[in-house]
Amino acid sequence: MAPSRIAQTALYQEVAERLRQRIFAHQIPPGTRIDEQGLAIDYGISRTPLREALKVLAAEGLVTLRPRRGCFVTEISEQDLDEILPLMAMLEGRCALEATGRAQAAEIARLEAIHRQLERFAENNQIERFFEANQEFHSQIQLMAGNRWLRQVIQDLRKVLKLTRLLSLSIDGRLEQSLIEHRVILDAIKAGDAVAAQTAMHDHILSVRRALVRSISQHEVPA
Repeated sequence: MAPSRIAQTALYQEVAERLRQRIFAHQIPPGTRIDEQGLAIDYGISRTPLREALKVLAAEGLVTLRPRRGCFVTEISEQDLDEILPLMAMLEGRCALEATGRAQAAEIARLEAIHRQLERFAENNQIERFFEANQEFHSQIQLMAGNRWLRQVIQDLRKVLKLTRLLSLSIDGRLEQSLIEHRVILDAIKAGDAVAAQTAMHDHILSVRRALVRSISQHEVPA
C-alpha cells in the first residue's frame, strides 16, 4: 500500500492565527458578523481555507457559527463569566501553589522584573501595556509551575477571556487594585508560602470577575 502524501502546513492554520490576533486586538469586535467574502478577497484566498479557519476558532470559543445566519465573534455574557472565572481561579490558584514549590531564584527575579513593569505602566496609566505585562506575569507563573497540562487548560480559557480585553482595567481604580493583587501574589511566592500564593491568585481572578461584570454593564448598548 502506497504511503499517503504529507501536506504542507495548512493554509487555514495561518488564516486562523491572523483572525485570532485581529479578534484579540478587537479589530473585529465581539458580536461582529464575519464577512467571509470580504476576508477571502483581502487575504487572496478561496473561502474553503477561511471556513476551515473559522471552524478552528469556533472550537476555541472565539467565534460562534449560527446556521443560516453566518459566523460571529463571540460575546462574553455575565453567565459566561460566572462559569469561566471560578474555574480559572481554581486552576490559576493551583498553578501559583505549584510554582511556589518549584520556584528558582532566577525565575523569581524574572517575576519581580515583570512586576516592576506593571508598576511603571500603572503609574503612567498605560492600560494597553499593563495588559500585556499582566499576561506575561501570569504566563511566567505558569512556566514556573512546570505543569504543561495545567498550563494548556489555562491558556485555552485565557483565549476566551481575551474577548473582554482591557475592559476590566478601564474601571476607575482597577489598575491600582490589580497592581496590589499582583504584589500579594509575588510576595507569597518569594516567601515560599504556597498556600498563601494559591489563595492570593484565587482571590485575584475572582476580583477580575467582579470588575468585568461592572465593565460589561457599563458598556451594554440597548438592542
